[in-house]
Amino acid sequence: MFEKLAAMEIKYNEISDKLSQPDIVSDNKLYTQLMKEYKNMTPIIEKYREYKSAQAQNEEAKELLDGGGLDKDFKGMVQAELEESKEAMENVTQELKILLLPKDPNDDKNVIIEIRGGAGGEEASLFANSLYRMYTMYAEARGWKQEVLSANPTELGGFKEISFSIEGEGAYSRLKYESGVHRVQRVPETESQGRIHTSTVTVAVLVEADDVELEINPTDLKIDYFRASGAGGQHINKTESAVRITYLPTNVVVECQDERSQHKNKDKAMKILRSRIYEAMQQEQNDKIASERRSQVGTGDRSERIRTYNYPQGRLTDHRIGLTIYRLEDILNGNLDEVFDSLATADQAAKLASQEE
Repeated sequence: MFEKLAAMEIKYNEISDKLSQPDIVSDNKLYTQLMKEYKNMTPIIEKYREYKSAQAQNEEAKELLDGGGLDKDFKGMVQAELEESKEAMENVTQELKILLLPKDPNDDKNVIIEIRGGAGGEEASLFANSLYRMYTMYAEARGWKQEVLSANPTELGGFKEISFSIEGEGAYSRLKYESGVHRVQRVPETESQGRIHTSTVTVAVLVEADDVELEINPTDLKIDYFRASGAGGQHINKTESAVRITYLPTNVVVECQDERSQHKNKDKAMKILRSRIYEAMQQEQNDKIASERRSQVGTGDRSERIRTYNYPQGRLTDHRIGLTIYRLEDILNGNLDEVFDSLATADQAAKLASQEE
């Protein structure tokens, strides 16, 4: 590992020198590529230099102790420094192992989130709206951009389903653990007896795939145009602006009708379709690597019940990692960092353990 780090530091210094050269700065594509590489390597090199500093202190303390002739007080200080530097080296080594884990190539990409009401009727639709609000408030706090791509609202203010994109640096790295079944336990506003109901909502987090990564043959698409309708089925548009696209090889169907423009609806539908096809390809790839799937903290199985939101107790429980937080209102207002940090840490630990087996 340390030989690899020493070689990486040499490369890091070379890139640092290149980034100040005029011919590199003037080549926008090359400069951006090198800057991205430099930025990705920086936390690893900084931690490696921290290790080398602790190692130097450790070796210096050993030399002083081996040389002898120290008075009692000074010897005690040197001994303490030896122990501290040894502990620092062990801690930093562990941190370096985590930093050197293979990075998910999708981590820096934008995402499309699809939320669908499951069991529980109108109550599930209302909670789908609560989750949509939670994710968009989180995105807003991080300065990310969000856009609704497709929505099927209900008359009471919920969503049977809603798809929206979130654009921002590291969006997938933070949101990728959200795919699965989210369960809510609360007393519905329509419940006169005050009984707690359990409803479910399904969330899918898709990587936003671009044209370069995924080429779709136009002959594989069936495109239909129809009139858009609103909540409850009433027509809200007299022109055929709504779009339905079917990907014939797998029969994946996407509909968009939120925009008045047929062209805009088609663009949004293609964005969702592209991401669903890309996800299916990734899922197929992951299923072939069974050991890797076992070392992940659920990042894709939509049938897995991942979390419970219990309103009477003000509690959120993530079942995958046994995390329980009694700040439900705060979390539903978009303060999700504690949840996401815990999931990322658990995922890193699982991958690290699988590498050491």
